[in-house]
Amino acid sequence: MYQNEIRVLREKSPDYGVELSEEQLGLFQIYLDELCAWNRRMNLTGLSHRERMVLELFLDSLVPVPHLMETGRLLDVGSGAGFPGIPLKICKPGINAHLLEANAKKVSFLKQVIRLLNLEETEVIRGRIEKDVDSLHPDRYHLITARALAPVGQTIAWCAPLLRPGGHLVSFIGGRIEDELKENRQVMEEHGLTIYKRIPYALPGGASERTTIIFERRGIS
Repeated sequence: MYQNEIRVLREKSPDYGVELSEEQLGLFQIYLDELCAWNRRMNLTGLSHRERMVLELFLDSLVPVPHLMETGRLLDVGSGAGFPGIPLKICKPGINAHLLEANAKKVSFLKQVIRLLNLEETEVIRGRIEKDVDSLHPDRYHLITARALAPVGQTIAWCAPLLRPGGHLVSFIGGRIEDELKENRQVMEEHGLTIYKRIPYALPGGASERTTIIFERRGIS
C-alpha cells in the first residue's frame, strides 16, 4: 500500500489531466522510497522532504502526459535522477525510453530503479548530449524531454537535430516564457520547430507559475 505522499500524487494528478492506476501509484511508491534512500548517501535531487519530491519532481514531470504519444522512442536528456523520463515511462509504458546521463552515480541509480520497477524497453546511456550523439539511436526520436538542462536556445540546438519529422521536444520553462520564446525565435526557425502546445500551470503550494512548452519538428529530414 502506498503512503501519504503518494496519496497526494493520486489526489492532485487529475488536476493536470492525469489519472494514475493503482499499479502506477505502487511504482511511484517504490521509486520514491529508493530515491530517498539514495538521497541520504548522495545529493540526487537537492530536495529532502518527501512530499516536495512528489510535487516538484513526480507531479511536475507528469504535466505534459495528456499531450504525448503512447508509443515511439523517447530520449530524456540529462535525466539525473530520472525526471521526467521515468515518470513518463510509468504513465506511457508503450514508449521505448533512453535515459541519457553523464554522472556515473546517477547512472547507477537509474539502472537500479529500472530493475526495481521492472521497466521494459528502458535503457540508461552514460553520456552528454553535446558530445556523445553517436551513442544514441541512429533513426532519431519521436519524443525528447529536457528538464533543467540548459537555456531554451541551447536545448533546441542540442536536441532538435535528434528529433524525427513530426517529433516533439518537451521543455520545462520558468516564468519568463514570452521573453524566452521571443529571444529564440530564430533558433526555432533554423531547426524547423513550431510550438505544438503551451501548458501554463502552478504546482500545489507553489507561488510562481510555470510553463511547459511542447515543440514540434516540421516534416523535414
